[in-house]
Amino acid sequence: MSEADESDDQRRARGLPPAPHLPGDPDPDRPEPPKQVNTGFGLIVAASVMLVLAFVLELLRKDEFAEQLIAQNTDENITGAQIAAGVESMLWALVVGAVAVGTLMVLFAWKARQGTRSARTVVTVLVVVIALFSLLGGGYTVIGAVLLALCGTALMYLPSVDPYFPRVNRNR
Repeated sequence: MSEADESDDQRRARGLPPAPHLPGDPDPDRPEPPKQVNTGFGLIVAASVMLVLAFVLELLRKDEFAEQLIAQNTDENITGAQIAAGVESMLWALVVGAVAVGTLMVLFAWKARQGTRSARTVVTVLVVVIALFSLLGGGYTVIGAVLLALCGTALMYLPSVDPYFPRVNRNR
């Protein structure tokens, strides 16, 4: 059997990714994703957008945040300008991190939507990571994003959609 005649499951069994397809080409081996998987994907996309927006909003309120920290400062060696600069740097880092994590979540949710079992696992890990970071003091928007992402991920683990994510047979 040539490589071109292999099904995606046969390629996965050999440890290879599914065969690439050009946009618009029909894929007879790949079934339509279940509604739960599509809904989970949509929730993860919404959570990613919400996560980025939460940190952009915090960046827009940086002056208020810096003023609070300056008022609470008890160290005479740290000036208000240093605190303000540190707050801005920290918030920009959080925005960049939120964009990176959000992009990764959408990418792997897309791959999970195509039936890739390992992508579903990566999405789960990313959602757990943002959930742990939200415990450090995220606002309501961040917590809302985490809840959306948790719901979206849970939909991809329902027993009714488990056959859509085939197990890779490592026995050769």
